Amino acid sequence: MSFFNKVFASVGIGAATVDTKLEKDTLVPGEEVSGIVEIKGGNIEQQVDEIYLSIHTTYIKESNDKKYTETGVVDKFRLTDRFTVQPNEKKEIPFSFRLPSDTPLSIGRTRVWVATGLDIKNAIDPSDKDYLKVIPNPLMEAVFESISSLGFKLREAECEQAPYRLRRRLPFIQEFEFVPVSGAYRGRLDELEVVFFPTSSTEMDIVMQVDRRARGLGGFLAEALEMDETNVRLTVTSSDIPTMKQKIQSVIDRYS
Repeated sequence: MSFFNKVFASVGIGAATVDTKLEKDTLVPGEEVSGIVEIKGGNIEQQVDEIYLSIHTTYIKESNDKKYTETGVVDKFRLTDRFTVQPNEKKEIPFSFRLPSDTPLSIGRTRVWVATGLDIKNAIDPSDKDYLKVIPNPLMEAVFESISSLGFKLREAECEQAPYRLRRRLPFIQEFEFVPVSGAYRGRLDELEVVFFPTSSTEMDIVMQVDRRARGLGGFLAEALEMDETNVRLTVTSSDIPTMKQKIQSVIDRYS
């Protein structure tokens, strides 16, 4: 085995490569992700300690009054134990895993991708990156449609570092920011912020922040002190879909 081949492989030249092929790339949270990882050996025999798939997104983190973008891991899956890939050998490894129910949606600036990695000792680990389009499940879609029918328009959707009171499994949350553009809430509310916390494919908690528009001197004082915002938590299930609009409207009316 050539000394130079070993050296080149250690810096990624002529080394093993990896390519992940997804069965489909448009999914809802909680749906099964399946596909094949293709591995092609390089110029020399290499030992692979493991193959892993990980789901990533980015989120905004704040530190020392500065905001910056951080990459977050939604979940990680190990596919294989240690094995050896021979020169120019081709391997196909099928996989299947469930997309976590709290995976962010591909809306606004949010991007979600699957990263494939080969852990190879004393070498640069080959990797592959495949973007997913994560769309709302029927329950989330019912919430979005209900809010839209009440005269709100989605202004922004972004993943942000989760405040301590809202932190669960992940260090970030995806926040959907709506503004009233028509209907009864135009002129009454500044915005409506919504965060989903799915517990299953048919049930989720919703945290809504109702931001009231300042009215008069007292209103501006309340706004300056951030007293014009009310946070409310509610639980919805698939059985609520037919009456979702009324359920959300009653909550907004109570706190607007």
